[in-house]
Parts: sequence; structure tokens; C-alpha cells
Amino acid sequence: MKNLDQWLELYGVSHQNPTNKFIHKVCVPAIMLSLLGLLWCIPTPELFGKLPFLNWSTLFMVLCFVFFYLRLSLKVSVLMAIMVVPMFLLIGYADGLGLPLVHISWIIFVVAWIGQFIGHKIEGKKPSFFNDLQFLLVGPIWVIKGLLGK
Repeated sequence: MKNLDQWLELYGVSHQNPTNKFIHKVCVPAIMLSLLGLLWCIPTPELFGKLPFLNWSTLFMVLCFVFFYLRLSLKVSVLMAIMVVPMFLLIGYADGLGLPLVHISWIIFVVAWIGQFIGHKIEGKKPSFFNDLQFLLVGPIWVIKGLLGK
């Protein structure tokens, strides 16, 4: 498995243009939020109802943490948790209000992906995940790194 620096360096190759970088800093978290929202909406087995916040969305993120983020580093895992927990709280709040979460999530998902592809058109390079789907998990780390300036 590649280390964190290798992942970020490879991801950065197709993210040099300032406009593309800005688009990604907005659209990557939006895609993540919308994906978690969509997974949240999938009906769960009765067993899931016995634990608060246990659904396909939280299960997906636990698997991402165990099999990807924790293997990179504890620091990455903590930073990702800082990004993900508010998303879960927002999704849970919206769901509790009875908002049409699946529709809202689909709209955000589609609009954010359109933004991503516009960014890559501007960049002149294809998205990294075309080479390796794991880059879909690297994108949020890259955004956090960019926001923290580290």
C-alpha cells in the first residue's frame, strides 16, 4: 500500500490548476456529504435500529477508516473524523426534520460531479480515480491538507 505522501503526490499531479483546486475544495466535500446522505437513505435491517446512527452510511465510513485511513495514519483518521462527524450530524438532523434527503443528496451529488469534471476539463487531465478508485478516498485528505496548508 502506498503511504500518505505517495497518495497525495500522485493525486496532486492532476490537481495543479488553481481553478481546479478551488473547485475540488468545494466539490469533494459536497460529493462526500451527498454520498453519505444517499447511503443514509438505504433501508437498513431491523438489527441496525438497535444502535443509534448505525446505517449503511456509518458502516461504509467505518470500513473506510479501518481498511484505508487508519492504515495511512492516526492523524489522517482523526482529521477525517473531524470532517465526517459534522456531516453525519447534518445528515441526521436533515433526516430528522423529514427533509427529502435522497433528493437533496442526488442533486448535490450530480452538481458536484459536474463541477469536478469541469475542473478536470480546465486542468486538462483526467480524474485520478480513473487510474485507481482509492483516489476517491484520497480526495478528502487532499482537501483537508490544502485547507490546513500542510
